[in-house]
Parts: sequence; C-alpha cells; structure tokens
Amino acid sequence: MTDPKSENAVSEEQGLEIFGGSGQRVRAQRPTITYREAARETPVFAETDVLVVGGGPAGTAAAISAGRLGADVMLMERYNHLGGLSTGGLVIWIDRMTDWSGQQVIAGFARDVFDRLPKDAVMGPPRAKWGSKDAEAVDYWSYRTAAFQGTVTWSPTLDPEALKTLSMRMALERKVRLTLHAWAVQPIVEGNVLRGAIFESKEGRQAVLAKVVIDTTGDADLLARAGASTDSDVDATDIHHCINTAFMAGGVDMERWTAFRRDNKQGFADFMKRGRDKMTFFEKPFFSWRTDIALFMGPRLSGYSAVDVEDLTEVEIRSRELAVGHIETYRAHAPGFENAYLLLGAPQVGVRHSRRFSAERMVTRAQWDDGKVWDDEIGVSTSLAPKWKNVSVPYGSLLPKGLEGALGAGRHVACDASSHTFLREIPQCWMTGQAAGVAAALAANAGVAPRALDPRVIQRALLQQGAYLSPSIAGASVTAAAE
Repeated sequence: MTDPKSENAVSEEQGLEIFGGSGQRVRAQRPTITYREAARETPVFAETDVLVVGGGPAGTAAAISAGRLGADVMLMERYNHLGGLSTGGLVIWIDRMTDWSGQQVIAGFARDVFDRLPKDAVMGPPRAKWGSKDAEAVDYWSYRTAAFQGTVTWSPTLDPEALKTLSMRMALERKVRLTLHAWAVQPIVEGNVLRGAIFESKEGRQAVLAKVVIDTTGDADLLARAGASTDSDVDATDIHHCINTAFMAGGVDMERWTAFRRDNKQGFADFMKRGRDKMTFFEKPFFSWRTDIALFMGPRLSGYSAVDVEDLTEVEIRSRELAVGHIETYRAHAPGFENAYLLLGAPQVGVRHSRRFSAERMVTRAQWDDGKVWDDEIGVSTSLAPKWKNVSVPYGSLLPKGLEGALGAGRHVACDASSHTFLREIPQCWMTGQAAGVAAALAANAGVAPRALDPRVIQRALLQQGAYLSPSIAGASVTAAAE
C-alpha cells in the first residue's frame, strides 16, 4: 500500500502547494522544554454509578444497557452527538450482523436500533434474504454492500442523522445523564483502581467520580493514561492501518452508476485508472440509504498515527482535498454523477486502529480455526469467511490487565491484530459496549469490582436484553438460573 508520507496524494492543480515535494506537510520541530502547571483544586462535577467516556457505538450501547439495569449513568462525549464513527464518522454502512447461515448473531442493542429506526432511514436486504445464496440476489446486493462470499448478509446502510436522534432518545429514556462537548483528559486513579475522570469543557476543568468507569474512547485514552498496558501492532500493508475522513456526495444517481459499473467493465476500469493517475488515492462510491446520495469511505491514507495530533491534522487536510478532487473527477467523467456535489465531509476522522488494551483473555487468530467458545462469553462475532465458525468473545477481553474498577469496550477491546480487523466494526462495538454496560451496572449495583462478577450473571442479563450467545453458553445460563 502506498504511504502518503512518501508520495503526493493528489495532483498539483488541486491546490496542495502546502505540501512539499515529498507529499508531507513541513512540520516545525517540537520544543524540548516543559512548562510546570501549578497545583490546583478541581471541582467535582458529578458522582455516579457508571461513567462512560466516549459516546461512540460502544459507549452509547454501554450507557443505555447500564441504564436498563437501573444504574445511575453518565455518558461523556466530546462532540454534539452520539454514535461516533457510525454517525459523525459517516461509517453508515453497518457491517455484517448475520453469520453465514443468515442467523443474526450480533443482536441485543443492534437489533433494538434497527427495530426503531424509521424504515426510510435504512437500506438493506429484507430478513427473508439473509443467508440466501441465490445468484440473482447475491449479485444485486453485492453492489449494495450486503452480499459477501456468495451470501446475502444483514449489513445495511443507514441515515446518520436518524441514528443520532434515536441514540439520544434511547439514552434519555434510560435517564442517562448526557454530558456533551466534554473531553475526558485524565483518569482519577487511587492505587490500581480507576475512580473517575478529569474532563475539560467550556466551564474549565472538572471531575466526575464513579463506582465503575468504562473507556469507550476508541483509542483506550483513559486506560492508557491510567497505566494499563496496550498493544499497537498492526499490519501496515492492510486497510486496518489506514485513516481517512469519509464524505458523502449528493445529486447523484447510484442506480445509473451501478449499471455502468456492472455492464461496462472496460469503461469502469478506464475511469478508475483515470482517477488513480490523477490523484493516486481514488475510491469507488458505496450506496447510502438513498439512491441520490453516495458514500465514499476513503480515500484511505496509511502511515499516520491516530494518537498524533499533527498526523490527524494532516489526514484531515489531505482528505478534504481528495474529497474535492473526487467530486470534480466523478462529475466530469462518471455516469450518474453529472450533478454531484460535496454534501458532507465527516465531522469525525475515520480511525481504524490506534491502541488495544491488554487483558488476561482475548480473541486471537488461533481461535478462528478451532472455534473456541469461552466459558465467560459475552457476545458472538461473525467470522471473516464461511470456512471459520462464529467467533466467541470473552468477558475477560473487557477487563484491562492490572487495573480495577474499569472496563473497556469498542475499537480498543483486547484482541490480537488479526482479530481486530473485525472486532473494530460498528456491530461488534455495539456488542462489546452492551456487555460492558451490563457488567458495569451489575458491579455498581452489587458494590463489587467488575472483575469479581460471575460471568453467568452477566450472561443472563445480556440474554434478557436480547443479546445472542453461543447455544452452549445460553443453555448453561438458563439451566443455572433455574437451579
């Protein structure tokens, strides 16, 4: 994969003279001096049972699920909306929630969301088609990001504004205390126990104290600063390592574009070559929830760090210029895009990987082959291909090693680099977030550490909330509850 730090990403005529000949912005060397801040008393903003830091897919699911169990929950989010990458990041194509038989295995919170979204806010195959291998159905849905490996899957695309509205309403229904425009900057740690977080807002610096803290920042920001060990190994040649800002184009005809792509293979190949020759990084559009809006999930840029502020700034600048270049190229040469315009650049940068925290139990590549089912399973993920069974996710993967009073869920969940390629997806974040929220509420209500919980208690609560667990685990939980 081309590294944008060593090659120009777009052509000169697109106005990127801010970049040098290497394709990288010239950066000033950072000073080596430090500044000592004065000691201060920080006012406590709130005390709560469960503090959820980060209102992305995992954090939203965690807060709502904890609220369903009666816990007093505070959800802290730096933006003005919930949903994270599934809304503000325009990752509105929600990857597979069904396995290769058509069974929905990422359910619970994920099912609740789609049961309540307006029908005109969702584009995806009807339930009767899930798992279908009919050639005509597979061909149709393959162009609409809902058929893979010869199978129709439940992987719909949705309206991000509808999901923002629903997420907020679901949180408020459960009396979650939303705190928006607030950025957690420092954990409050006593010994090896996470007690809360310091955050910054327009009011200045304040603190929140909690019985249990859930880090759903996506980058394990709070856990890392609290001293939890993390991993950042990743395959730099894979999309897994890329960062970009997605965008949407309006005024398009995706049905006409799809007919061109399907029926004029050579014309499509020539068009894509034209774009790559001009811009190097050039992407195909995806269907959105409407046929007059196209979704671009790239261009994907590699070689940048999601926890480096200068890298993030450069990614945003490049992504903006590439979005403009895409619109110009598509409008001039692509059928269905003659009247296209840049509708929206994502408010949130699209990060796939930065850190994963370490835990005693975690999903690894070896597990795919033997189909291991963990006895402390809290969810099941779809596998990458039919040759592998569904992937069991253990409760231990939500418990950061060496740190008490804390849970982690979402993109930074404990796993190896290979397994992270799918555990970072939106449905998996909903799944681990729901489990973390349930566990946090149970721990807070019982006055015990999350690590001390009996996994079977968590499993029973998850099943009551509609989550899917492996048959052997679900059966054992029901039996234990009856005894």
